[in-house]
Amino acid sequence: MAQLSEIESKLFTSRDFRLESGRVLPVLTLAYETYGTLAPRRDNAILVVHGYTSSHHAAGRNAPGKQGRGVAAGAVGWFDGLIGPAKAIDTDRYFVVSVNALGSAHGSTGPNCLDPKTGKPYGPTFPDITMRDIVSAEKLLVDSLGLVSLVAVIGPSMGGFQSFQWAVSFPGFMKAIVPSVTAPRSPASLDRLVALQQRLASDPNWNGGWYYDNGGIAKTLEEIRFETLMAYGQNETLVETMPDPKVREATVRANARAWAQTYDGHSMVVLRRAIGSFDVTGDYTKLRHTKVLYVQSPSDRQFDIALCPGYVADMRRASVDVTYVELPSNKGHMASHADAALWAPILDAFLKRLP
Repeated sequence: MAQLSEIESKLFTSRDFRLESGRVLPVLTLAYETYGTLAPRRDNAILVVHGYTSSHHAAGRNAPGKQGRGVAAGAVGWFDGLIGPAKAIDTDRYFVVSVNALGSAHGSTGPNCLDPKTGKPYGPTFPDITMRDIVSAEKLLVDSLGLVSLVAVIGPSMGGFQSFQWAVSFPGFMKAIVPSVTAPRSPASLDRLVALQQRLASDPNWNGGWYYDNGGIAKTLEEIRFETLMAYGQNETLVETMPDPKVREATVRANARAWAQTYDGHSMVVLRRAIGSFDVTGDYTKLRHTKVLYVQSPSDRQFDIALCPGYVADMRRASVDVTYVELPSNKGHMASHADAALWAPILDAFLKRLP
């Protein structure tokens, strides 16, 4: 299949964005990419939203020098197996917008951005945000593009949280959501957030959180990222092309090292806190306007597969049109993109059946 190329990272900016807490961000910036062509009626758009520390580079290869912050030149997008000409999210049919979440470190407003009031990075002073804030910011971007509706909101992990939140915050605005390797309620606990904060603060360059001019905390971020990638299933993902376990470990470590050079520790905390408060299980009635394709994998250790049938049953009792799919994948939390071929025909058929 043809691959998208010459993709450019773009920026959307708005002013005085009020958070759910009441705090106001003087400047809101969201980094995003687009693929395909918007139809004259502006009704063929799909929004793609990313996982915890991922980026908005979801498909194809960027034009030289046009990649977003923290995206390696020439890197293929993380959902490339599903997005492109003749793929499940067919860019000959749909106009696709992939957005970097508020609070992230890949070009959107977050702790590593300059606070207009001080001229220094927000750092530890960046305000708390919620999944509702993240989605409200994305709605401003969608509105700025003149999109009168969305065909679907699609995303894995934290992107699945965003997909569910979109359907709750803006019921009926999209025809469908496609959350994968995720749940309608966060499994994260306060203990995990505290442990992350303690781990970051253990870095000798922490400096009360003001490490930007103090050498940074890349070594600690690299260690955390390596452990995360292994827990997510990257080792299993590489087995097919790298049979030598030492080569796989070296590759995962190299990936972790590259990520740690650009990502921000405070973004991890801000997004982890937003993840920890996410729960739409009491709002299923708002999903009645939206079809749901819920995709999970038994090998995913981040979300307990045993809970998923209960979530689906509760949605159906609330009259939600939900299709539930379990992927026979050993790729863990990376299943929905690493084994995209397993469910691409299901996603393709699901999108084509939408009215």
